[in-house]
Amino acid sequence: MSETATQALEEIPEGDTEPAPEALTDGFHLIIDALKLNDLNTIYGVPGIPITDFGRMAQAEGMRVISFRHEQHAGYAASIAGYLTKKPGICLTVSAPGFLNGLTALANATTNCFPMILISGSSEREIVDLQQGDYEEMDQLAIAKPLCKAAFRILHAEDIGIGIARAIRAAVSGRPGGVYLDLPAKLFGQTMGADAGAQSLVKVIDAAPQQIPAPDAVNRALDVLKGAKRPLIILGKGAAYAQADDEIRTLVENSGIPYLPMSMAKGLLPDTHPQSAGAARSLALKEADVVLMIGARLNWLLSHGKGKSWGAPGSKKFVQIDIEPREMDSNVEIAAPLVGDIGSCVTALLDAMGSDWSAPPAEWTGAIRTKVETNVARMAPKLQNNNNPMDYHGALGALRTIVRQRPDAMLVNEGANTLDFARSIIDMFEPRKRLDVGTWGVMGIGMGSAIAAAVETGKPVLAIEGDSAFGFSGMEIETICRYNLPICVVVFNNNGIYRGTDVNPSGGADMATTVFVKDARYDKMMEAFGGVGVYATSPDELLRAVNEAMDSGKPTLVNAVIDENAGTESGRIGNLNPQSVVSKK
Repeated sequence: MSETATQALEEIPEGDTEPAPEALTDGFHLIIDALKLNDLNTIYGVPGIPITDFGRMAQAEGMRVISFRHEQHAGYAASIAGYLTKKPGICLTVSAPGFLNGLTALANATTNCFPMILISGSSEREIVDLQQGDYEEMDQLAIAKPLCKAAFRILHAEDIGIGIARAIRAAVSGRPGGVYLDLPAKLFGQTMGADAGAQSLVKVIDAAPQQIPAPDAVNRALDVLKGAKRPLIILGKGAAYAQADDEIRTLVENSGIPYLPMSMAKGLLPDTHPQSAGAARSLALKEADVVLMIGARLNWLLSHGKGKSWGAPGSKKFVQIDIEPREMDSNVEIAAPLVGDIGSCVTALLDAMGSDWSAPPAEWTGAIRTKVETNVARMAPKLQNNNNPMDYHGALGALRTIVRQRPDAMLVNEGANTLDFARSIIDMFEPRKRLDVGTWGVMGIGMGSAIAAAVETGKPVLAIEGDSAFGFSGMEIETICRYNLPICVVVFNNNGIYRGTDVNPSGGADMATTVFVKDARYDKMMEAFGGVGVYATSPDELLRAVNEAMDSGKPTLVNAVIDENAGTESGRIGNLNPQSVVSKK
């Protein structure tokens, strides 16, 4: 024994023992504990350096870790988890390429106002800043900043609690959106005392506080609405996200105003509700003189609030509810901006309406109802056909019946024609049951959204996919099978993008740019991973196959053969596809 050690022992009083070493924790466990403290118990991601062990430890600590085949789809799942729960969905990726793969989903979440946190491992700052060529070196924080609400980097273990708290609050407060959290590899292994570590964690209190509208703004909005002869309410997905379902329904019904739901707001009130103007969209938009926007934006999906679809310029006034003041007047003048959270604003309108409120003129509501009934009756025979191969109307008519019989099932929908026809044909009956491509119209959200819907709700999921859209995320059917999720994927297979009939204009051997392999057997892909594959060529076969899948809860893919001539160019937005006016000889 050394002289120093002997002296140390002599200084310990007789009968005493050496103090036990302090218990330690590390960055891995502090991140896990911080997430769990804030009731964030599910992670969507792809394992790899430097976050492989983190995923293992999170799973060992009771978190659910859903591993995907590609980070983009894990990100889409996290964003939809945020939309459904109002808590930020967590996406975990590796550095550089994995981070970039997740970045598309992060930007999409921000655009759509879905709360999400993208957590990525990264290279060490001292090497990145000097550009010395570290493994997957990239200044990820700088790249992420323009594409999300907020971006943070945590360098020290003692800052993990506050860093995650800031990310949570940024994701859900005000207008929700995506947040990036950068975790350098060295952070995970940093240690500190367990007691100090526990004290450093932060439980976020009132992350998304109510924002009460000003009384003057409420009165102004009511004055504009009371002066309307042809009022209309437009419900956006923000209204669905708010989960103020009872208040919104009461406002619609007490006011007597016809309403038009945007696609992800379908089901806030049943699409069969007598005030629904969904089947009279063109008439309602063109003829309304006052429009109340609840959680909807006047972006391209509503022709920016102007143009032919809105009638003569200056023919209508807008009342807009939004938590973001800068949204007002973004495209047209807003006569009565109502700034606050949707629940508070709708409640304030209800409280101020009073007994002197008068329902809209019967001439207006009757015209809307007549147009709805006429269009529904005209569409009915198309939805009942049993053509072989199927067209969109026959196939979606069968699926429409299934959704009507199973109103609590989740519906995911993407594509061009597949999306455009489905959102007008398939009625929804409950809120937040329809998930689709959202504000950007981005393709590839299908399997990630379906997985999140199944994981977060525990409900059966029906994913209606165009064959082109399915191609972006099709490999995730292995993920569906691995976790044995109750998801039925229906691929509308018409052999190509829009339709499978295009030819190479040069006469060369290559297929046209919009044409796929003829008669592809997507159902065999699902069988390869242990799921159920079904080949359907008629609406009756499709109806039978999907009902069996939804009853069984087994991962299923139905390859629905659609007439390759049935589609139209770019669905219903062909006007956004520029055409050349130059003839090259």
